[in-house]
Amino acid sequence: MPTDASKETDHLAAYIVEALNRDIPADVAEKTKQHTLDTLAAAISGSSLPAGQAALRFVAAEGGTPVASVIASNQRTTMSNAAFANAMMAHADETDDTHQKGRMHPGATIVPAALAAAEAHGRNGETLLRAVTLGYDVAVRVNLSLGPKFLLDGGHSTHSVGTHFGGTAAAAALAGFDEERTQAALSYCMQQTAGCATYIRDKGHIEKAFDFNAMAARNALSSVTMAALGFSAASDPLSSPYGFYDVFTTEPNPAELVDELGERFEVMGAQIKKWPVGNPNMTPIESLRHLMAAHGLNAENIAAVRVQLPRRRFDIASTTQLPDVSTPHLLAVLILDGTLTFASTHDEARMHDPAVLAMREKITLVINEELDAKFPMRPAIVEVTTTSGESFQHRTDAAPGTPYNPMTRDEVAAKVSDLTTDIIGLEKTERLIANVFDLERVKNVADLCPLMRPES
Repeated sequence: MPTDASKETDHLAAYIVEALNRDIPADVAEKTKQHTLDTLAAAISGSSLPAGQAALRFVAAEGGTPVASVIASNQRTTMSNAAFANAMMAHADETDDTHQKGRMHPGATIVPAALAAAEAHGRNGETLLRAVTLGYDVAVRVNLSLGPKFLLDGGHSTHSVGTHFGGTAAAAALAGFDEERTQAALSYCMQQTAGCATYIRDKGHIEKAFDFNAMAARNALSSVTMAALGFSAASDPLSSPYGFYDVFTTEPNPAELVDELGERFEVMGAQIKKWPVGNPNMTPIESLRHLMAAHGLNAENIAAVRVQLPRRRFDIASTTQLPDVSTPHLLAVLILDGTLTFASTHDEARMHDPAVLAMREKITLVINEELDAKFPMRPAIVEVTTTSGESFQHRTDAAPGTPYNPMTRDEVAAKVSDLTTDIIGLEKTERLIANVFDLERVKNVADLCPLMRPES
């Protein structure tokens, strides 16, 4: 269905142009800082994982003019290469943030894209903060504007669409573009937007990191670079004929693209994961932790665990062999260790540990379709039977870090410390946390980058 989105395109471009001069509410600034810090920490920890290592090798092979830093290394390269590598690391596993309504992992694209652009253009912390906020606003609205048909069963991955536009918007704002250059950047962004859901067949979480985030971050910076160099482009890339909505959806809603811009901030709807694991595991973990603490349950006195989950994502949580995604594995490790850390949730050897396997035999997952009614929340009911025959049950509807149960600044800092201290050291970790929570006082974003390099 041909769609004229000219009015919305003009509105969006004008909004992007003015983004760095626009104040944002204090609660939005705080939430943006938390998601920025969480994403940087995910990239630091992700540098040690296969996707992160692949990204570091790629950048080393590519070289490039050293204008932007690669996290967790001494490498500096082009904006697009740095954004690519940092996004790969940020989604090297399931540690990074999510946005349920937008159906994407926004931070792992938007923060690396904004960081690279801010460093290359000598921007300060406050402009980085505003650009990241802008990125979330644009990314989520793009996906929503594609309509319910696209979100439910479209052929393209939602994770690979909105993130392209969010990263491009953030980088274009930091580049100081006018409306003409902004629309050119959006046009080149649109041409590079794709993403098919074949990532589910990648067992190494490397293509997934590329599809979800690194591709979008790289393409966002490439789009901005081409626009900055004066490449000609369609002035209204979203409209007919052959525009974005003609190609990507049968039920377009362009008005959603600019709905409540400047009033509804989408970062407020994003989720920080308290635990560095796949999202469907958050509520089962919280329910089991509650029962263990409330009733003194442990590996010695737990006879059986029954977990009720929504149908959505049940198969992934119950059958995957990724240690940070498998629900039975994570609950078994939680019971044995009493807690979960980045190290314990990513230890593939423990997938074959006889003690873990024995504990997994006690854990049963079942579908409870009534829980699907709570979407976009992912409730879980956990019932534990003890060796003495007692039975305890707990239901968690909203995991910590969701918009319905936000994490505190201290809780986010605790997660960041777990993710980064082993790689960059305690002193740098503490300085990074302090600086990001005080971004308005950071005079040059480049000053943050040495804090994310390993001690040696």
